[in-house]
Amino acid sequence: MLAMYAPPPLPPPVPARFATRVTNPWFPLRRGAVYEYRGVEDGQPARQLFTVTRRTKVIQGVRCTVIRDIVFHRGRLAERTEDWYAQDRAGNVWYFGENTATLDRRGRVKSREGSWTAGVRGARAGIYMPAHPRVGTTGLQEYYRGHAEDAFTIVSLRARVRTPAVFSRRAMRTREFTRLEPGVVDRKVYVRGVGQVFEASIKGGDDRLALVDVRRR
Repeated sequence: MLAMYAPPPLPPPVPARFATRVTNPWFPLRRGAVYEYRGVEDGQPARQLFTVTRRTKVIQGVRCTVIRDIVFHRGRLAERTEDWYAQDRAGNVWYFGENTATLDRRGRVKSREGSWTAGVRGARAGIYMPAHPRVGTTGLQEYYRGHAEDAFTIVSLRARVRTPAVFSRRAMRTREFTRLEPGVVDRKVYVRGVGQVFEASIKGGDDRLALVDVRRR
């Protein structure tokens, strides 16, 4: 089993080294694309919509693509998040933060824990997807000490995956973890040219979401 450890946070980004679009084939963010996932989250039937908006947000001098990510539990909006990604000229996709909120049954915000912005209160951007993935590669996706410290390790580039939307024998499988929750480990699967197609808890939970559709708006 590959060791689970997180490397140190990255230094601040250099804006001149970034491109204007996210085109990494393992995590392409095509403007107007809507990814729909279905499965189980927190023990309830769940539906997630991950929308690549046409909006941008400048963070630490870097123009980031804005993602609208919403999750429904039994048809009720349970979580809404805005994520910010950008790609450097070498092809690495950086994660610059998120503004997230979990909602109660009346639609009121009950928590914003996990929200962070690179450059604010010591938070730093991390690498979400490397330009040239290799088995054993480990990266720190986000860093806001004590609040957001997710990391990943690539465990396979020849994984087999089948969802209602895609089938592949050469998928990338990763393991995600954080020192903030040592008892929780997740698995994610990516398909080249599509992006993330599957995720599931493998320790500390029973969440499971699979890609069922990709469309353009």
